[in-house]
Amino acid sequence: MKLENKNIVITGGSTGIGFATAKAFIEKGANVWITGRSADNLQKASAKINSPKLKTVVSDTSNLAGIEVLRKAVEEDQIKIDVLFLNAGIAVFASIEDVTEADFDAQFNTNVKGSFFTLQKLLPSIKHGGSVIFTSSTVATAAQLGSSGYAATKGAINKIAQVASNELAAKKIRVNVVSPGPTQTEGFDSVIPHLEAKEYLASVTALKRIGNPDEVAKAVLFLASDEASFILGTELLVDGGYTTYARK
Repeated sequence: MKLENKNIVITGGSTGIGFATAKAFIEKGANVWITGRSADNLQKASAKINSPKLKTVVSDTSNLAGIEVLRKAVEEDQIKIDVLFLNAGIAVFASIEDVTEADFDAQFNTNVKGSFFTLQKLLPSIKHGGSVIFTSSTVATAAQLGSSGYAATKGAINKIAQVASNELAAKKIRVNVVSPGPTQTEGFDSVIPHLEAKEYLASVTALKRIGNPDEVAKAVLFLASDEASFILGTELLVDGGYTTYARK
């Protein structure tokens, strides 16, 4: 997997899947830019990875002003992006009758609007023949209770990625989606804090366990690499069989 000196931009890269993916790219010799809303979290991520190949950008990509900060950082560094990993996202789980407008808007602003306009604004900087990868989720096709708002954002991501894969094919930019199942991250712990709920989610995967961020990162690196040169418009499930498991 030849990724040495490739330029990688990862939104939402200070924790969880984004952090694991940044670390994996750097281990392959790539140059990585990660974004996050919290300067403190970015500093912690930088200290953990401890590499001159990592750069951090404080950028809230849920709004156009934050996206502009990222665009300017890329422009100032005078780079062409080989891989754009649109990973920033939030989740709020509640029944339809309990979802608030604020929670609904926050999820759509971060997950959908943020990903869409980050792609739009950074598109001029993406190298001809580059790769764009969206983070979606198995909830986009499942019907998990309490996931209506979050699932809707991920369904939208899948459709945006499908259209983008066609629109950008002329530039040889491959657009794909990685859809994790239940994965042990800081975000996962915040929305599903109870052990019983985690045990249930593990039980409804064929492998009977929760995934870890490194496993998702490996899938992202594959989609980003030349080994996936004939793959575009595809959703790669990394879910331990969650979506296909025959529940009794």
